[in-house]
Amino acid sequence: MTSTELPAPGRLGAEPAAGGGHDSFPVIIQGGMGVGVSGWRLARAVSLAGQLGVVSGVALETVMARRLQEGDPGGETRRALEAFPVPKVAERILDRYFVDGGVGPGRPFRLVSRLGLHQRPGDIAVTVVANFVEVFLAKEGHAGRVGVNYLEKVQMATPAAALGAMLAGVDYVLMGAGIPAEIPQLLEDLAEGRKAGVRVDVDGAGRDDTHRVVVDPADFLAAGVGLARPRFLAVVASHVLAQFLARDPLTRPDGFVVEMPIAGGHSAPPRGRTVLDDNGEPVYGQRDLLDAASMVGIGLPFWLAGGYGSPEGLRLAAGLGATGVQVGSAFALCAESGIQPELKMQLVNDALGGSLRVRNDAVASSTGFPFKVADVAGSMADPSVYAARRRLCDLGYLRVPYVAPGGTIGYRCAGEPVAAFVRKGGTPDAADGRRCLCNGLLSTIGLAQRRPDGYVEPSLVTLGQDLSFLNALAGNGGHYRAADVVEYLLGR
Repeated sequence: MTSTELPAPGRLGAEPAAGGGHDSFPVIIQGGMGVGVSGWRLARAVSLAGQLGVVSGVALETVMARRLQEGDPGGETRRALEAFPVPKVAERILDRYFVDGGVGPGRPFRLVSRLGLHQRPGDIAVTVVANFVEVFLAKEGHAGRVGVNYLEKVQMATPAAALGAMLAGVDYVLMGAGIPAEIPQLLEDLAEGRKAGVRVDVDGAGRDDTHRVVVDPADFLAAGVGLARPRFLAVVASHVLAQFLARDPLTRPDGFVVEMPIAGGHSAPPRGRTVLDDNGEPVYGQRDLLDAASMVGIGLPFWLAGGYGSPEGLRLAAGLGATGVQVGSAFALCAESGIQPELKMQLVNDALGGSLRVRNDAVASSTGFPFKVADVAGSMADPSVYAARRRLCDLGYLRVPYVAPGGTIGYRCAGEPVAAFVRKGGTPDAADGRRCLCNGLLSTIGLAQRRPDGYVEPSLVTLGQDLSFLNALAGNGGHYRAADVVEYLLGR
């Protein structure tokens, strides 16, 4: 077998079921990473290379608003706004956030409204438009496939975000970090022009209490105009969740991405009781291993992620019956990713020199899910930097609604000031060690908030724990492009 051949059992590029708009599934899915790490430039580059480029759909409202406040130097955001189907909505956003020439060094960014159960029309519009902008730019000028990745934990943004992406013609929606059972119906309703929403988990709510966030496509579409329904891929950690989702037509996705524990970003906790090793990382066991035969038995396409980012990994995935692989870290460190260039080069050099450690931190994320953190000096992973940072929650993408005394709805985040979190019913132990992912990830892509006292939010970097691809890709002074990653993975 040559390096470009693939084993017969694989279903690489298999023909899909009816619908979808493309003749075959992609072999390679570029992972949706961080906040803006997999931005439109990276997704577009991967799509132009013939595979599925994916933009991260998390916190796009803030990303768009800060790009505009920086003066939108390349004019891309304003160009996308001009294409939005409701010009008055785009004009209001431009008037609110655009600063000609930028806000200037040291000046704080103006915040967007935090997510809540009861969203004003203007706040919904910002989410819709931001997702439209990112997908529009990723798809601009070519016919390749583009996807968007969301976190199930950020439920209050999901309906408006998905609508915005669909208005721009997104081809795939991917979602993990939870049980995305309602997404197939959400996409179906939006495509048909119906009001659509999802249930929101509210701590302390009664069994019969239902809380929902809803969006109406009619607010952004002319009467009688429909939308193409994108394919939906559920990101799961085991065949058990995949079987659960696939058994009911209302929850059945079009396929799965099966992430192993070493994949970057959030990962599922170990099945069963969580035990931490001497480094504070969760210990995974037999129950967490891939059951490829069960995945094949479901009868839907699936991609493997976490440790499959190599030609050998792709051949192994094919041999196990997978349609292909999802790869994150190799794309996160390429030229088109959103990580600041200096930080990116530091990560590459440290990894090549053997000094970069990526931990599966059990407490860094306020979601309670383990989260991969790269130990970078001067970042939020640095204990001294973490200790010196004043805790606050001004972005609130990961905050959780809860029932307060008297029956009102409040919001809390384990990353906010401990006293405030405890006052809202949290416990000190639940707040211990939590990093502010929202601010840290924005800093990683060069959009750090500058506080009035001059403090600049430090970065927080997430990568997968398998960085062996760098030996093949980073020989040219550490620089390589997304197209190089695709060629490498395909064994060319």
